[in-house]
Amino acid sequence: MTRIITTGANGKMGKVIQSVVSAREDCEIVAGVDLNTEPNGLFPIYPSISEVKEQADVIIDFSNPVLLDDLLEYAKTTSTPLVIATTGYSKEQKKKIEDASKDSPIFFTYNMSVGINLLANLAKKAVEVLGGDFDIEIVEKHHNQKIDAPSGTALMLADAICEVTPQPMKYEYDRHSKREKRTRNEIGLHAVRGGTIVGEHEIIFAGRDEIITLSHSARSKEIFAVGAVNAAVYMNGKGPGLYQMSDVIE
Repeated sequence: MTRIITTGANGKMGKVIQSVVSAREDCEIVAGVDLNTEPNGLFPIYPSISEVKEQADVIIDFSNPVLLDDLLEYAKTTSTPLVIATTGYSKEQKKKIEDASKDSPIFFTYNMSVGINLLANLAKKAVEVLGGDFDIEIVEKHHNQKIDAPSGTALMLADAICEVTPQPMKYEYDRHSKREKRTRNEIGLHAVRGGTIVGEHEIIFAGRDEIITLSHSARSKEIFAVGAVNAAVYMNGKGPGLYQMSDVIE
């Protein structure tokens, strides 16, 4: 049985996590962390991670980037694996996560969906087959409350593609100020924000007289919660290191 602490416990994703865990028999939530400490009748909720009294096998974080330092310190001090599902981290914070993984087991990915991680693998395969003869564009769509753009997932997909491209690539975020042709060594990233779109990602491979499109559409936030819980169960007992979804689905 994997014992879980959730951060952002009373938030939207925190409640979805509760629902997913309640339907499983291999894990349970023993404590939650949230500034809103309203009781839920299921487990105690604390205002900060440092105040948690319960012993746990793993932490699932669906909170806010500002809490990263506290989470990394708690994970190191208590030797508790940490599953980071929060998005919107700065480059400096990502470096902190990487450095912390030398001492603590940390699971970090830009998207907890198994389908998105499969999409990344398919995109890499497409590049290997198509070579450098196709232009690559990534279009991502999210709800109108999302702050960061492009999405972390779009950047993850672009990074995955760059691992196998025959030449170094650059990311193009904004072409409106340019009056020049598209170069072959760029990946265009485009962000759409509107309504209640959960998350859609499309990778376009545009060649001579043919277009290949790979896409993924998230219909509810539950897919991210399922992925996070699967990651938590996987991380139980793991040693220091930086883990990702490809480790879980292998």
